Amino acid sequence: MSKKAIPGFAWFIPLAPLALAFILYFGNLQSSSFLFINQFTQQLPDTLWTWLTFLGNGWGVFAIAFPLLLLAPRILTAGIFAGTIAALSSAALKGLFNLPRPASILNEGSFYRIGEALLHRAFPSGHTLTAFAIASAFYFSASKEKRAPLLLLFALAALVGLSRNAVGAHWLTDVLGGAGFGIWCGMIGALLANQFPESQLGPKKIWAHLIALGGVIAIYSHLTQIMDHELNQPLQYASVAIIVSTLVMYGKAQFTQGRPL
Repeated sequence: MSKKAIPGFAWFIPLAPLALAFILYFGNLQSSSFLFINQFTQQLPDTLWTWLTFLGNGWGVFAIAFPLLLLAPRILTAGIFAGTIAALSSAALKGLFNLPRPASILNEGSFYRIGEALLHRAFPSGHTLTAFAIASAFYFSASKEKRAPLLLLFALAALVGLSRNAVGAHWLTDVLGGAGFGIWCGMIGALLANQFPESQLGPKKIWAHLIALGGVIAIYSHLTQIMDHELNQPLQYASVAIIVSTLVMYGKAQFTQGRPL
């Protein structure tokens, strides 16, 4: 079996959060579970939760992971594939279910909210879906002996999901749905990346040039948009610095010999 193979049982793991979401929704526990988490998370600063939300923003996570262009291009490729699949899946699922968000159901002032009131297209949480897709893609595109530390990415993705409750944007059911579908998206992304030819992963290859171009677009996005919350602007500037630094090293790599890790 390949060192990067995905165990058959792993495809059933996402059924657990999806089943729990089903139980909460049809057990009339959606509001109570949301209000409990929303109230509990107020004990920690708003900045923590908005910064965690930033890690579920596609442009945000792309910027933070951008150095992998030079350090581990196959893993970054898996993340890009997974993120693209996640974005398409999120749009399709939100349109299919079209469920109301907390601000559309609960009375104003009955829960804590950071940022503008979002009313529609609740299920699943797109930020959570993205976070779990990237975590899953990174994990399953790595060799088996290197996967253990990457389990922390799933814990971080869970905190991203928790942040969506904390800022008042999503029900717990949305977060659980995002986790389940996100893991599947990441696994598919990893499968695609693991088939990507090794010869096309070098810093002088067309694929690397396209990713670098994506980095330039990401810089523009970070400088011209507010990523979810104004509190995230320091992270946006840090993300620009990460991309620029990586692009400088990427430019130098065009004139040196080297192989991708």
